[in-house]
Amino acid sequence: MCMPKANPLVASLPASTPFVGPERLERQNGRLFKARIGANECNFGASPKAIEAMDRAAREDVWKYCDPENWDLRQALAAHCGVTPDEIVVGAGIDNLLGTTVRIFSDVGDAIINSDGAYPTFNYHVNGYGRRLVTVPYRHDKEDLLALSEAARRENAKIVYLSNPDNPMGTWWDAAAIEGFIAGFPSETLLILDEAYGELAPPGVLPQIDTGQANVIRMRTFSKAYGLAGLRVGYAIGPAELCTEYHKVRDHFGVNVMAQKAALAALADTEWLAQLTTQFEAARRHIERIGVANGLVPIPSATNFVTLDCGRDGDFAMRLLQELNARDVFIRKPMGPGIDRCIRVSCGLPHELDYLEAALPEALQAAG
Repeated sequence: MCMPKANPLVASLPASTPFVGPERLERQNGRLFKARIGANECNFGASPKAIEAMDRAAREDVWKYCDPENWDLRQALAAHCGVTPDEIVVGAGIDNLLGTTVRIFSDVGDAIINSDGAYPTFNYHVNGYGRRLVTVPYRHDKEDLLALSEAARRENAKIVYLSNPDNPMGTWWDAAAIEGFIAGFPSETLLILDEAYGELAPPGVLPQIDTGQANVIRMRTFSKAYGLAGLRVGYAIGPAELCTEYHKVRDHFGVNVMAQKAALAALADTEWLAQLTTQFEAARRHIERIGVANGLVPIPSATNFVTLDCGRDGDFAMRLLQELNARDVFIRKPMGPGIDRCIRVSCGLPHELDYLEAALPEALQAAG
């Protein structure tokens, strides 16, 4: 029986997602996780004001199509970032914006640079649009700024991706280093500066926003510090000329009414964000203590997770991850060469971290 066929590019791709979701693992295990501490979510929840806004939207606005211009949210984000609304693009999470960026600013076969082991969803979009992915290794558990810049020039790259603070290691470069990197960056190459964890970083990490940098697009999200991962709201900050290109092809109805209202309320609730920052810090210290007590080395983190060096190879770290999964603890791990020796633990609620603390010694023994 004949049926329509996918184009050769799509046909050549694996039928998989960048991440195995905890829901799939729960289906396989036949039970829920007791500690869901692997997806870098905000287990502490969203602002009560954001929840109130969602409740009101569900009763009053959900029958409507959303504002395709994201007008109110762009106005608020522009004021928050010190830019104009024309220098803001809102999308259904950073993931959506990454795919749109690859589509706009590169063509089939063009080189795009990422660090080997960095955020895999970006690679998913690069491969999905038929671009040529070029990776450089981490150095001292950090993304290597010099290697990224050299690769951009060598490959005549259209786009370079850099997350700061970094996922999956939690490490960071200070603002001066990032500004120096940008100053020496090829002008014809677009830099995606992913700042998804920026609200959790210590002072001096995020450079001042400068939309006069014509080849830099910065991305932020409501999924991490603001606790709205399930709604999918992210935004890009960049020169108005670059932002205009997004409006030509973006999904104009991709950020729904409830998401827009909740993001507005969350952005305004600075007291809740400050409280969450304190809770994340306490959770990071808790994870560090658990790791040290079990012979693992915590890597300093500026995010909502802590990466723990297992001190052995990637196979051992994978066995440890699987043993924790079998004990109802969901975590993840870096997969790139050299960093795959680690596991990554998200900041969970106190009872979740207590459960990890109880399960980890047995999992380590079983992993060998």
